[in-house]
Amino acid sequence: MSNWLHNLPIVWMALLVFGLTYLITAIIYAVVGALAVGERARSFKVLSPGLLPPLGIIFGLFVAFTAAQVWTDNEKAKAEIDREASARSAVILASSFSKEYEGQVRELMRRYIADVAVQEWPLMARGTATLRGVPGVLVEALQVTLAVMPTSEGQKVAQREIATALETALDARRQRIMISQSQVNPLKWACMLMQAVCALIAIAIVHSDNRLAAVIALGIFATGVAASLLLILAHDRPFTGEISIKSDPLLQVVPEIDQ
Repeated sequence: MSNWLHNLPIVWMALLVFGLTYLITAIIYAVVGALAVGERARSFKVLSPGLLPPLGIIFGLFVAFTAAQVWTDNEKAKAEIDREASARSAVILASSFSKEYEGQVRELMRRYIADVAVQEWPLMARGTATLRGVPGVLVEALQVTLAVMPTSEGQKVAQREIATALETALDARRQRIMISQSQVNPLKWACMLMQAVCALIAIAIVHSDNRLAAVIALGIFATGVAASLLLILAHDRPFTGEISIKSDPLLQVVPEIDQ
């Protein structure tokens, strides 16, 4: 799916999804209604209504499997951001050393969060963020930390913990960027839409002798299809769109760093 679709406000996205779904449903209804005459009408009537439940179940499975991927990606993204934000412990532990070193760590962490929020987040929203470049400020913070000579056992422990926190932030960033590139692939979308169309055609054929029943059945199923597609589409890319994951957990760390 293209970026413009994922970046649409939810209201416009809903109008587009529901509108296209109802339009396709209306076309199916009109085509089946036009074909349901004479011998074809009798052939349509022979089609068993028992075909509808399996078609609906298969569509539901498509939706469930696709939604499972989407929810997993979103939960992973949130977890990695929280893990990245936990690197603030490095600033807390830095107070065990000299004021100069503590000030360096605070400034580097502040710069890192600013770079992530201002530069990386827009790239992730467009799906163009890559792992080619390593954040220099975190590397510098790690180098500064390893260059410090601890003078007590407590400082040795603090140095190890600070290095671990910074490495955790680097790993969480890597996972976050990888998740930002994840989305429902075109084949899954195609199969899910094809199954929905098959179910709509079957409903229209089964109820071809009763127009009111056909309209009601098609309308109900089309609404369910559109709602399912909208829900998946709105969450398809964790960092893209109106209800995407924001950088707030990281930005909330800045006041703690400044204190």
